[in-house]
Amino acid sequence: MTFGSELRQRRLAAHESLADLACRIHVHRTHIQHIEAGRRVPSREVAEAADIALNAGGRLVRAFDEEDERRQQQAATRRTLAASLATSRDLCQLADLELDELHAGVEETAIDYLSTAPGPMLHRADALRRDALSRLRDYRHGQHQRSDLYVAAGRLSGILAYSALDLGDADAALEHARAAGRCAQQAGDTELLMWVRGTQSLISRFNGDYGIALGYVQDGLQYVGDVPGTGAARLLCGEVQCLANLGDSGGANQMLHLAEVARERVHRPDSLAGLFEFSETKQRYYAASSLIWLDGRDDARTAAAEARAAIASWEQMPTAQRSLDDERLCHIYLATALVQLGEVEAAAEAMAPVLELPTEAQISWINKRARRVASMLSAPRYRHSSAAEDLSSAISALG
Repeated sequence: MTFGSELRQRRLAAHESLADLACRIHVHRTHIQHIEAGRRVPSREVAEAADIALNAGGRLVRAFDEEDERRQQQAATRRTLAASLATSRDLCQLADLELDELHAGVEETAIDYLSTAPGPMLHRADALRRDALSRLRDYRHGQHQRSDLYVAAGRLSGILAYSALDLGDADAALEHARAAGRCAQQAGDTELLMWVRGTQSLISRFNGDYGIALGYVQDGLQYVGDVPGTGAARLLCGEVQCLANLGDSGGANQMLHLAEVARERVHRPDSLAGLFEFSETKQRYYAASSLIWLDGRDDARTAAAEARAAIASWEQMPTAQRSLDDERLCHIYLATALVQLGEVEAAAEAMAPVLELPTEAQISWINKRARRVASMLSAPRYRHSSAAEDLSSAISALG
């Protein structure tokens, strides 16, 4: 609960009007109104005065302190995001990169990303990459470690790209991805380069640039050959998302089949787990997130089935192995398919875990996709549905 909502709840419970409380704590009534609506940040003095006036026993002050700490953490994340971009630009200009002792940190960060909020991951990846950059500039590496350092710096740039995108900054994400691509090219690592092209396609899809996203997919697919891992399946699933968003049901379903064939042909595992592997569960998630953009009921039914299968798979995994943000998004994709099928109450049940998330856990994708569900519920067919109205209101309350 936010400070503003707690203040409003306690003011109403005390049967105090805005004007009454304003008079008692010596501020204007509109100031309190803005605070309750979350449009204005109060001072701690106002929080303390309101706590005393409403006999809150320190609860309002604690709510203020908790919210103030969250604001400071978010500000620190924004500062790190801005600072990390400078390193990406430096990486793009360097001719030679290397790796010495960053493998363990990169691997740990790639795995932890699945179950950790993007803000802390941004801080960690940025710190690791700064260490890599300092080794590059000081030539603190062995004679034969150059390619490895390129790969480490590229992977860390890729993690920063994901963090930036999850925080809603697609422009920063593209810059980080570009740095990752340059590192992959310098290292001659086609597996990483395919992953980067898939990530660049993902960012372009976030921006709605499906033509550009398809271009990244096609560029990445040219490297398919004796490359380990699931990169081809991931790229093909990215193409599925593009085709579905462009309304091509036949093409999307055909490409889904090709993605399944690509997975069956994987003969060596991905070189790095976590964020850099494309699991069968993630492939089902991609299928669901693609088919919900098509109008056919068959596509909606398939999307719902794939989403349920992905969620069930994640629920059986240890928390450290679950991609929590993707799992939450999958609940939204399931709800989207169910709304398309007219099953609003089932959609509300599917959305429940997302609607209970605290603001700091709501990555940009969650808000973006949840708003689409709300817009679908405004269709004429749901005009007299109380279930649709309740779900739409609950989505509107998300951060």
